[in-house]
Amino acid sequence: MKLKKLIDSNMTNFNILREICDRCLNTERWQGNVVLMVLDMAFTSVGVSYFNVVVPKIKIFQNEFIKTGRINSLSSLAQFNYKEAFHIWKNIRSWHVACEIAKFLSTVSENDRESLRLWANNSFLENWMNDPVAKIKGVGLISYQYLRMMGGVDTVMPDKIVKKVINDILIQAQYEPVYENMRFIKTVEVLAKKTGYRPIELCWMTWFHENSAKISEMP
Repeated sequence: MKLKKLIDSNMTNFNILREICDRCLNTERWQGNVVLMVLDMAFTSVGVSYFNVVVPKIKIFQNEFIKTGRINSLSSLAQFNYKEAFHIWKNIRSWHVACEIAKFLSTVSENDRESLRLWANNSFLENWMNDPVAKIKGVGLISYQYLRMMGGVDTVMPDKIVKKVINDILIQAQYEPVYENMRFIKTVEVLAKKTGYRPIELCWMTWFHENSAKISEMP
């Protein structure tokens, strides 16, 4: 099948990609620190370069606040005076998103990892706008999907890079491109079943495709 051949040809460094996807689905990104996962999602939501901006800033926060014990849980992030970290990240919207998500998740369970995974696995795409996380001002569908992925849900986020690469493949295989977000997510999930990959692998494949030189810097 032409579609599968095209996707196979884009699956470079598949062993590394699969390992990263496994870590994501096991809620093990950022050494399993859920606070950093939440910040990752909140900073990424602004639309800046992930590898050039978000990753370095998260690492600085990790060194200054996580490794020193100043922030040690979602509960402490929920009460954090983020002005203390303005020298790292000045976007108030991002901080609001991060602190509000932390406030909500810290009520789900006393264990941060369990909180994220319980929320993710009890959230449903079809009803996403009514989800407590999605109702937080500044959280859109892309951010919502990203956090669900880190919470263990095998899905895809419809950001511009994912859409560009997947739609280019669809066009080359003589299929119609898909631009509407919900329909795009469902299309990728069907595509994954047809080609023998997981939706999350197709998602990460597109980022590998666009940022192959930066993969070694993945947290």
